[in-house]
Amino acid sequence: MPQRRVITGRSQEPRQRFAEELRTLRAASGISLRALGERLGWDWSLFGKMEKGETLGSPEVAQALDTHYGTPGLLLALWELAAGDKSQFKERYRKYMTLEAEAVSLWHFAVSALPGLLQTGEYARELLAAGGLRGKELDQQVEARLGRQLLLEGEDAPPFRTILSEAALRTALRDERSWREQLAHLSAIAERPNVTLQVLPQRAGLHGLSNTDVWFLRLPSGRTVTYTEHDFGGELFEDNAVVERMQRAYDAMRDLALSPVESQKLVLGMLEELPCDPSI
Repeated sequence: MPQRRVITGRSQEPRQRFAEELRTLRAASGISLRALGERLGWDWSLFGKMEKGETLGSPEVAQALDTHYGTPGLLLALWELAAGDKSQFKERYRKYMTLEAEAVSLWHFAVSALPGLLQTGEYARELLAAGGLRGKELDQQVEARLGRQLLLEGEDAPPFRTILSEAALRTALRDERSWREQLAHLSAIAERPNVTLQVLPQRAGLHGLSNTDVWFLRLPSGRTVTYTEHDFGGELFEDNAVVERMQRAYDAMRDLALSPVESQKLVLGMLEELPCDPSI
């Protein structure tokens, strides 16, 4: 196969290409990072990190830069490509990430921690830091995790059912305000029409998935695959017999869970139990 012809000499990696474009546009405009921050209303250090590829920023920042540089839609499109780039995830997760993006429905069960699709930035940061990530790698993995949540947004978002063990809900963040924000975030997501959130109460006792965080992805072909995960890795199961066995365990466990309405009441009750935020 002939090698791809290099035309621009720019990076073919989405995250780096986004950073390169930001550097090129600012250099052409002759504006400093500090002046850019003052003009757009964000801390200038954010733009510096974006130009180094250390962070992607938010879509709102990309849109503001598009307006500033007169490149309508260009930077936002590059931002979307960078945010959806599977190479930012560790190698062992990439196949799962690809299948997740293709799935027409997702079912999930959490044993002791909230799933990435439901985490706030502070929750993701504390959880990933507890697993040993630090510095730039931690920042990138938090950002990558939050970027996955775009999967649940928009009119074409797939149906997502998650069952959270009560233990996952009772394991709070160290910072009380961050934990309040996480519970409020859960409650808000549970109101989305494509999301069904249930809680498995502790009184339900042991069941077939007591030690297993699991995802079921139904693919466009009608086939279902299963992914189990823990803090140090995960495993993708595509064998029909194995998937069927885990689905039966999931169905039996789901029969023990609270209804979506009861689950929402539990989350809101936990919010009310927290001391009032003094900043409010």
